[in-house]
Amino acid sequence: MASLREYLVELGDTGRPLKATKLLRLSHLTDEQRGEFLDFWPQIEAKRRGQVVHQLVDLTEDNVDLNFDAIFLACLSDADPGVRAGAIRGLWEYDQRDLIEPLITLLRTDGDVDVRAEAALALGCFVLQWEFGSLRDCYFRQVEQALRRAIADDGEELEIRARALEAIGACSLPWVRQAIDEAYRSDSHRLRVSAIHAMGRNCDLSWLPTLFQELNNGDPEIRYEAALSCGSLAEEVAVPHLAPLIEDEDAEVRAVTIAALGEIGGREAKTLLLRYLDHPSQSVREAVREALSLVDFDEDALSSGFHQ
Repeated sequence: MASLREYLVELGDTGRPLKATKLLRLSHLTDEQRGEFLDFWPQIEAKRRGQVVHQLVDLTEDNVDLNFDAIFLACLSDADPGVRAGAIRGLWEYDQRDLIEPLITLLRTDGDVDVRAEAALALGCFVLQWEFGSLRDCYFRQVEQALRRAIADDGEELEIRARALEAIGACSLPWVRQAIDEAYRSDSHRLRVSAIHAMGRNCDLSWLPTLFQELNNGDPEIRYEAALSCGSLAEEVAVPHLAPLIEDEDAEVRAVTIAALGEIGGREAKTLLLRYLDHPSQSVREAVREALSLVDFDEDALSSGFHQ
């Protein structure tokens, strides 16, 4: 097997295709290997670096045992904004608090809107940690302050404000509910979409009437987010409201609705899903089978718990 240095030279050769099997060598780098990688990485042209990071992100989504965190963390300061944004996405499962300060810095100072938006969204991981009691207040206050400032800044890019709202959405503090409500009532379509998304993360059942109303919205993007949030809130009362969207004209709305029914579970959702096992559309049939597997899993878990 070639040394890491030899592989890095190959990696930088734009005339050679990137092979996933070889990229696996970059998983779980030792400190020595990480130093070797960082020394060589800037010599690779930006487009190629972006392609590498993109493929590494795809690999981690397919296999949670892989770990490219050392590379993604280093790439947060890459000269290319596409690489920086990709690195943030690659750290979606990284929950160590040493990531908080770099993300806040990127949110506040990066020159690229996409990078700042990705940084805002990634901070949502630490909002959840605080809600579950696994992040100290002193760290959460930094996150809260950064996101709240972004949301409240009318001169800020809408995409950044929207992503910040989604990130803080899981927080139970009163000001967050108010921020979601204000965004929902705003004239900005982008903010309204994120507000509906945040309603599902907010775990406040008082949002349900609003979500039920938006399931009938003429905009498929709004219907999609409303169905997604219904699934996140996981209340069986949502099932009859979701039912018509299984036949929605938009394929993504149909898919997210079926997935939401699987998340909600219960007898009514299962009965509804079973009606679509023989649907003419293969994509609908596959989505229904996956949703039913979630329902059946929950039923088995409840049954096991009952007999213990």
